[in-house]
Amino acid sequence: MTLSAASDIYYDPYDVEINTDPYPAFRRLREDAPLYYNEQHDFFALSRFIDVDRALVDYETFSSARGAILELIKANIDIPPGVLIFEDPPIHDVHRKLLARMFTPRKVSDLEPQIRQFCARCLDPLIGADRFDFVADLGAQMPMRVIGMLLGVPEEDQEAARDFANAQMRTEAGKPMKAAAEGMAGGEFFARYIDWRAEHPSDDIMTELLNVEFEDETGTWRRLSREELLTYVSVVSGAGNETTTRLIGWAGKVLAEHPEQRRQLVENPALIPQAVEELLRYESPAPHVARYVTRDVEYYGQTVPAGSVMMMLIGAANRDHRQFPPDGDVFDIHREPRQHLAFSVGTHYCLGSALARLEGRIALEEILKRFPEWDVDMSNAKLSPTSTVRGWESMVAVLP
Repeated sequence: MTLSAASDIYYDPYDVEINTDPYPAFRRLREDAPLYYNEQHDFFALSRFIDVDRALVDYETFSSARGAILELIKANIDIPPGVLIFEDPPIHDVHRKLLARMFTPRKVSDLEPQIRQFCARCLDPLIGADRFDFVADLGAQMPMRVIGMLLGVPEEDQEAARDFANAQMRTEAGKPMKAAAEGMAGGEFFARYIDWRAEHPSDDIMTELLNVEFEDETGTWRRLSREELLTYVSVVSGAGNETTTRLIGWAGKVLAEHPEQRRQLVENPALIPQAVEELLRYESPAPHVARYVTRDVEYYGQTVPAGSVMMMLIGAANRDHRQFPPDGDVFDIHREPRQHLAFSVGTHYCLGSALARLEGRIALEEILKRFPEWDVDMSNAKLSPTSTVRGWESMVAVLP
């Protein structure tokens, strides 16, 4: 099959209409154009699970060092040191190791009582109401409190920190990300917190990063530079907020559309962890990631030349029936567990995946305890304007 043979197939990550429901386009790409080329934006795309899975692992061919977002790679701007998702080994491994110590399974599981408390604080005032917003009332609140607490951002400033991180990813509908054109924000927003923590150490990520000594990629033992510190904190803040917020919004919509499965979760909360996995697979908050192609590579008889941009369509791969039989477009909390790519794979496997899973599980447990039934008001639902994550700005539950 040649690329031109599927010329009527079209996918554009900036197209508002396609983004509303990308799955018909994803299905056609998987079946008829497993290597796709978009002439307008000059990128290639992979959509089948096996191709995306292998390409994400192959960092030597598909590099993150110029960014992992189409706009950033095209802009060819300098990436500040410490942006883990925009680095390759060996420097990526050095930086990742520093943060990995702060997201160990034990440290994450110890957060359960506080996460539950944050959920209760959000949900208890809504008992007796006739509606609530999965995003505004919980999704935009609880993850912000958790990551703010972990970082050491004072509670009264956590909303501002969340809004700053989210603003970096916002776009005008149908347009590329602003940061690509303007250069990446270096995290100066967090400077005063870091200065405060230098004088007033505490048990949080900022204090740990201020004091950590490590061997860098040149073999030198040192502490993080101020610029690296600011970037680290900015990256953790953004990653800790956005995707979990989207997961909670999708939970509201998808479980309203599958009331029988929602009832089973109410009756048997032990099913909730696998429901979280199925939600992540079915509506992946980060539907695609981009890479810079370092050498000529061949797919389906076509050559992708060095210097190209390759988009890995995670949202398409996660619905591939070859990996998720018999039909990846069906939501099923009883599906046989199989690896999905919502948290990526390989070098860039999401450091916060255990935390996101924990937050998702506790959020669902606490919602279903208080609100076992709901419909959603789709007439007022609003998709988030960003080209990097896909989810809801607002998802209102109408309660019986």
